[in-house]
Amino acid sequence: MAVIKEFKEFAMRGNVVDLAVGVIIGAAFGKIVTSLVADIIMPPIGMLTGGIDFKDLKYVLKPGVGKTPETAINYGLFINNVIDFLIVAFCIFLIVKGINTLKKKEEAAPAAPAEPTKEEVLLTEIRDLLAKKA
Repeated sequence: MAVIKEFKEFAMRGNVVDLAVGVIIGAAFGKIVTSLVADIIMPPIGMLTGGIDFKDLKYVLKPGVGKTPETAINYGLFINNVIDFLIVAFCIFLIVKGINTLKKKEEAAPAAPAEPTKEEVLLTEIRDLLAKKA
């Protein structure tokens, strides 16, 4: 029973829930970026390079024989993954930069000074009267 209660407290802490939401959104964002690269960016790049489809680029080490598949280095898929990563990294950079800009604006706007209390006003008047007499 104590373990279940302890696990419930752990799982319901704000950081764990925030992390779970971040992972889920990150996975969905990764699918969007993968589709962007594979379906929108790579076809025009392939056309510019003479119809080369990057995902098909590979260096065959050992051709397949019968039911044995070939052994190959799929460097075209690697190129696609690098482009995926660069796009995700750039998007994250823009998001963090935007958040930092918003934080700087909040910090730049200083709060208006608080009105002095009645005691402070009274003490200031007393100080000014004493200064005039001296």
